[in-house]
Amino acid sequence: MNTIECIKSRRSVRKFTDLTVSHKILEQIVDAASFSPSWKNTQISRYVVIEDDKIKQRIMEYANEHNRIIIADAKTLVVVTYIKNRSGYERDGSFTTKKGEGWQMFDVGVASQTFCLAAHELGISSVIMGIFDAVEIAKIINLPQDREVGALIAIGYEKEHPIAPKRKSVNELIEYK
Repeated sequence: MNTIECIKSRRSVRKFTDLTVSHKILEQIVDAASFSPSWKNTQISRYVVIEDDKIKQRIMEYANEHNRIIIADAKTLVVVTYIKNRSGYERDGSFTTKKGEGWQMFDVGVASQTFCLAAHELGISSVIMGIFDAVEIAKIINLPQDREVGALIAIGYEKEHPIAPKRKSVNELIEYK
């Protein structure tokens, strides 16, 4: 599949089969995601793969109601984490731009989307989730103090392929000056 086809055919999937994603495929996905651009090549994104149902159950307690249903249905949950205080920062700890800590989440977002596109290329479906208690989930997965939770990605083999929602026209999205 070419890049444009991959982008246009990927959907946020919320219902998965009972098939497990192999570690080999997960490692291929993370390898591809490692090529995501990042602030000064800091490569702050890290991935914690949750396959244990007991840990998933504990994480679900700290996600919103809609995301709990998705997490329960997915065999695999990926907790996208990042190393704090690197992206957007200078060596002395000051911010490089007025965007402050915003660059950290920007880098996590780029890496998460790259992760999902690589997964799609390999036949794995996904959905990125952002409504959860990051502090509590960090405790559950014993995240080191220098890292934070940026996103949750449910992955697996889709039960059904959702229809693409209507997209805005290019004329609505672009302007020239």
